[in-house]
Amino acid sequence: MRTVWFILLSFLLVSCEDTDKLSKEKPLTSYPWDIPQTKPERPLSSAMERLYDNYLTPRPEDNELYSNFKFTHLEGFDYNGHNGTISRRDPSKIIFENGKYYVWYTKRDTPVPPIGAKNAEHATDTIPSTDWDLSDIWYATSDDGFTWQEQGAAIERPEKPKQGWRSVTTTDILKWQGKYYLYFQAFNEASGKKGDHCPVSMAYSDSPNGPWTTVEGVVIENGEPGSWDQFSIHDPYPLVYNGKIYIYYKAAYGERPEYLLGAGLAIADNPLGPFKKHPLNPLFNSGHETTLFPFKEGMAALITSNGNESNTIQYAPDGVNFGIASVTALMPKAAGPFVPDAFTSNGNGRGITWGLSHFYNGGSRSKVHTMLARFDADLSLDFNEPAFKQTRRFLPKEVYFSQGLNNELKEKRKTEALAVE
Repeated sequence: MRTVWFILLSFLLVSCEDTDKLSKEKPLTSYPWDIPQTKPERPLSSAMERLYDNYLTPRPEDNELYSNFKFTHLEGFDYNGHNGTISRRDPSKIIFENGKYYVWYTKRDTPVPPIGAKNAEHATDTIPSTDWDLSDIWYATSDDGFTWQEQGAAIERPEKPKQGWRSVTTTDILKWQGKYYLYFQAFNEASGKKGDHCPVSMAYSDSPNGPWTTVEGVVIENGEPGSWDQFSIHDPYPLVYNGKIYIYYKAAYGERPEYLLGAGLAIADNPLGPFKKHPLNPLFNSGHETTLFPFKEGMAALITSNGNESNTIQYAPDGVNFGIASVTALMPKAAGPFVPDAFTSNGNGRGITWGLSHFYNGGSRSKVHTMLARFDADLSLDFNEPAFKQTRRFLPKEVYFSQGLNNELKEKRKTEALAVE
């Protein structure tokens, strides 16, 4: 038996030596079996070039800016039986103050559901056109991020004709030198009459609980006539970066429905401004909201719907020139993440792991409203959970069938099929 084992071992050693000799004599020219972390020095196809040039790592499982997302119902918010009369949407980024988590959001509480942007001419002081018409800005606190206690209104609509008398919406929070600042959209007409045209207003307070003092006038001016942001400065999203206040914002440009949504940047040394727009605006060619966070020395952004680069997470080492870091799916809509280092400006952003987002049309088509929910992810340098790095998602078939053909399109497809003959 020992002789047999000796012969086998000798054979294996000789085989290994022959293999090593062969590999040295004939270096590998094919792409390696184990995906290299750095680009191989060999000709690559365009797709394999992109794998190394366009993403942080060639494998999403190793990419700190790749994640799938998980969603959880929140406790503590009432929606009046989901009859369309109460809506909560567009949560701000979350901050931790006074031993609690704080979030601000758009709240509509009207006698009836919205009648739609196309019917805006029929909106009244009590009948909203869109889901965000006739809204105020409210806030809530939480001990654990799952159960929230609504605290009341932070910013209420002022009296007509002051800016925002029709609706104040889509706010976000800045903490600067011990004070707190809320930037928000301020409407003077029912949304839908002229699209979503509005400027940005701002309020400040010594406490996240208020009271808030609203600043008169416009904080970030609309662009000159003919420019991409001539009508809309939406979703103001303040962060502190390089010792300055960076407000990322979006604008809807082009005629609906063929319009493009992208984000720009305005920078100031003081929360009250003046804000100077970046000369490279718009900074994104896709996206529907502004959701960003410090990451390493730069900024990362969630790019959701609209545009060729929707469903991507992007990164800019300078906070301006963004590139695709990863591609994902089922991203949180209007995400307001918990960003612990949103205002530190230390050049060492750690990323995010959770936040709030919203789900539009929480009821039927005649009871339109939006509800807040929690999302979780792994976009953090300090967190490692393999469950968030999976690229294959097994969803219930109902998710797919919910995107089925309507009756009109179904009949059209049947007609097309018969016409083939």
